[in-house]
Amino acid sequence: MDTIVALASGHGKAGISVIRLSGPQACACAGALVGKLGEPRLSVLRRITDGEGVALDSGLVTWFAAPKSFTGEDIVELACHGSLAVVSAVLAECCKHSSVRMAEPGEYTRRALENGRLDMTQVEGLADLIDAETEAQRRQALRVLSGELGQRAVQWRLDLLRACALLEATIDFADEEVPVDVTPEVRNLVKSTRATLILEAGGVAMAERVRAGFEVAIVGKPNVGKSTLLNALAGREAALTSDVAGTTRDIIEVRMDLDGFAVTLLDTAGLRNTSDHIEELGVERALARANAADIRAVLSLDGAVPVGIEMTPDDIVLLAKCDEGDEKFGISGRTGAGIDRFVDHLKSVLKERTSTLGVATRERHRHALQEAVVAMDQALLLLESGPDVYELAAEELHRACRAMDGLIGRIGIESILDEIFSSFCLGK
Repeated sequence: MDTIVALASGHGKAGISVIRLSGPQACACAGALVGKLGEPRLSVLRRITDGEGVALDSGLVTWFAAPKSFTGEDIVELACHGSLAVVSAVLAECCKHSSVRMAEPGEYTRRALENGRLDMTQVEGLADLIDAETEAQRRQALRVLSGELGQRAVQWRLDLLRACALLEATIDFADEEVPVDVTPEVRNLVKSTRATLILEAGGVAMAERVRAGFEVAIVGKPNVGKSTLLNALAGREAALTSDVAGTTRDIIEVRMDLDGFAVTLLDTAGLRNTSDHIEELGVERALARANAADIRAVLSLDGAVPVGIEMTPDDIVLLAKCDEGDEKFGISGRTGAGIDRFVDHLKSVLKERTSTLGVATRERHRHALQEAVVAMDQALLLLESGPDVYELAAEELHRACRAMDGLIGRIGIESILDEIFSSFCLGK
């Protein structure tokens, strides 16, 4: 296998850059540049030279011995000065060594997966952690990266395998008298695991929203102050404001961190009947986007909800242009009155919606969990038919086990690896 090298820290000029080697020739390559390596996991200061002994830089060298490293291979990290010239020179010198090449995006993590240092869910958690922008995203990604989902999947699989073993023992003794009826125990094991998987699958949609971000649509008739409110919430002039009705036609999006949650505010076109074709298209888009949003904030002068808006219990009607904010849900983007109460309402809704999140966070997880549930449903139906079909019931439980194997990456993951690793940098 090739030894790979890449810049593990951020690209561009920096105080320090970290260059990472991984593979069977990592120590030999690093040794050619710095001389003797230190003890594993002990950073030592070394002079970095090229093949002719000309100094390239000096820096800290750390060796992580296989298999106790991120990739499960020998890893050597060179912490050098972060100039573009130094990094380029050191990388070029590494690639002169036999069997050393530049890493592909995500290749270090791929090797960690292949060598059993991470399971598939942890790889996804790592990708989410790298992309995390808010506290909620960070916490969720760390839970997955910790291996909690993988550990639970292993336990679910063990419970299903025990149920299989009980059924198969009954099949093996089909011609003899079996002293104990195993059906109740099998049924309890399957039902308990099934209930847990259904609960986990049900939380995926909200976990997806935490990762992608929630959308809050500000909707209402023309000239009620939607753009002014958006600007006040964003703290900047994100949208053009005017006394002329119908100024906003395209949807304006503002991304913000709301108490640790990623939220996109949507300023939509004013909702009214119009003969202007362009404005009419804007109204249609506004209705579609608003109804697809997670929360709708209706800005209204009289408390009425425009026709076409599909309200839910978490949505809110705001009385527009209440400059003193005396009304319960009065708000003014011009003076700021009522904005704190509106923001507190949004925070409360988001916290309530995410209060029961599980550890399954992706559509792929939900699909694997549901596939296992379908197989368990079939097994439970077959159990009702008696011992003659126990072999078929056991096969359905094995199918559920395979779904768990797919969840943690033991089987059937090649089709999604390239997509995941393409989002990684070269040094990860």
